[in-house]
Amino acid sequence: MSATETENIKPTGELALQTLAMPKDTNANGDIFGGWLVSQMDLAAGIASKKVTRGRSATVAIKGINFLSPVKVGATVSCFTTVVCIGRTSVQIQVDVWTSIFDIDDRSKKVADGLFVFVAIDDNGKPRKIPQQAAE
Repeated sequence: MSATETENIKPTGELALQTLAMPKDTNANGDIFGGWLVSQMDLAAGIASKKVTRGRSATVAIKGINFLSPVKVGATVSCFTTVVCIGRTSVQIQVDVWTSIFDIDDRSKKVADGLFVFVAIDDNGKPRKIPQQAAE
């Protein structure tokens, strides 16, 4: 994909989480630590899961994360979620991460994506059925 083509791509899904990349979250190279970014993605997926499961849920798998570009300190980090599949007790959520550095330019850039799997749980931590209306 050319630079011009990637500039025309826009985020899809629902904005679930937005935060600011801070200096305390950097790795040895001065970029934002990948583990911090995964944590933000998991939080965003958890918000989407809570809406679908109508209650408690827990991360049971991350089917893959692609880091596409480093995240710089000062960037606004936006996590967009899309529900991919709703099962009897589980839900798969795609998370796309975009950044913007408004003092440099107004363009957003996709920096990571991943697929998260959550299971609805009851008060005892056991899987429970996802309400039918969520699956429709």
